[in-house]
Amino acid sequence: MRYINKNDVLIIARNSGKLMIGIGLLCLVPIIVDLLFLEFNIIGYLIPGLISIGLGLICLKALDKYKVNKMRLKHGMIISALSWLWASLICGLALYLITGISPVDSVFESMSALTGSGITIYSDVEALPYGILFFRAFQQWIGGLGIIVLILAFLAQPGTSSFKLYNSEAREDQIKPSTTATLKETLKIYVFYTCLGIALYTLAGMPFFDSICNTFCIISTGGMSVKNANIGYYNDYIIYFITMLLMILGATSFLVHSQIIKTKGKSLIGDLQFKVMLSLIAISTLLIYFTSTIIPMDMLFTVVSSITTTGASIPNSTVMEAWPPFVLFIIMTLMLIGGSTGSTVGAIKLMRVITFSKGIYKNLREIISPRGAVIPVDRKDKKFTEKLVEQSGNYITLYFLCILISWSLLCLYGHDPFNSLFFTFSMQGNIGLEIGQLSQTIEWPLKIVGMLNMWTGRLEIYPVLITFRAIFEVFKK
Repeated sequence: MRYINKNDVLIIARNSGKLMIGIGLLCLVPIIVDLLFLEFNIIGYLIPGLISIGLGLICLKALDKYKVNKMRLKHGMIISALSWLWASLICGLALYLITGISPVDSVFESMSALTGSGITIYSDVEALPYGILFFRAFQQWIGGLGIIVLILAFLAQPGTSSFKLYNSEAREDQIKPSTTATLKETLKIYVFYTCLGIALYTLAGMPFFDSICNTFCIISTGGMSVKNANIGYYNDYIIYFITMLLMILGATSFLVHSQIIKTKGKSLIGDLQFKVMLSLIAISTLLIYFTSTIIPMDMLFTVVSSITTTGASIPNSTVMEAWPPFVLFIIMTLMLIGGSTGSTVGAIKLMRVITFSKGIYKNLREIISPRGAVIPVDRKDKKFTEKLVEQSGNYITLYFLCILISWSLLCLYGHDPFNSLFFTFSMQGNIGLEIGQLSQTIEWPLKIVGMLNMWTGRLEIYPVLITFRAIFEVFKK
């Protein structure tokens, strides 16, 4: 039985057209910064932007009869996966044309930025043109909200199947009754916190350009910076606290943010994921404080950066490499867990961990309970279903399988096993923290593996697996 036929391919191609146009337009935004700073790299942005726009228009016009209303969820997932890959290729082309790095490096850098991983190939980011620095930050800002979410917020029409695309990007929370209204409300919240971050950074004395780029990188929980020393460059406790605030805001569900005013803050205080996240930050910081001699601010900042999967840092990677193994173990555990579902974070996410843990607890209670007793798994007034527990367990298993494969390949190439494991956690969880300098030294085949990690981590694995299966179906005799 064939699951993907010619008609499916044409539906995917047609409905990818609008997203390709959107991606092309996003590539043209850095031209504004390029002109302001008189860098004259316009061609480097125009070529990839016009290629994407041109191909998108061809898909829309030539395949017009394959309308959006013919879409199914499988189409949405494949379109989502391919859109992220296409965006990485197109944005990577701009980096290749302007900075001259290799094609693999340029796509790796763009994939890292768009997925919010924050791992950089550039050894000296301060030498990059202002337009490129803004472009990297802008890619993270776009990726934090979601390429499809951002484009649909502007282009989606009421009554279309935009929910299938929205859902395909691992988003399920409906802030408003309709998907289109949800997209626009999400964008409003995101823009508000972005403006807040820029204002706070500027008031704290950070240069305006840095304020914009750093806010884009932090609110999206991306973590790249315009400075080689990342946030540690500023050596300012006020900036550190503003950054931690933005990281926590970015790691909190948009649904919770949307209800803050209406509930007078109760939605935030009462949110289970938010409470667990703060508890983990407090417990982890105390554990590190009593088992090491690390500077308290470095310790707290790294803990917040890890669980929010931001990857921003005060200490550099060589300093972190010298930290006690137990401290690095705690950091890695937080990198695995991540923040709230429905936010900008990567990793497994808190709700899956909570659901899976409650499922284990339920099984333990069933074993020791009298025969025939029914043990529910509750979340406040709502019951967790067995299906939710099973789905969480399946995803966690797939997540660890991705880590195991990539880690084994890094070890095969002779890299330090512990550093490789930390780096694999960082790529799969879209985090960006590392110990040592693996991002600067890994071989190009491992960079391709890393791109797969970041891609699957951002889309939560299933859309990528479905896309690979679809490609296999297309070429199967």
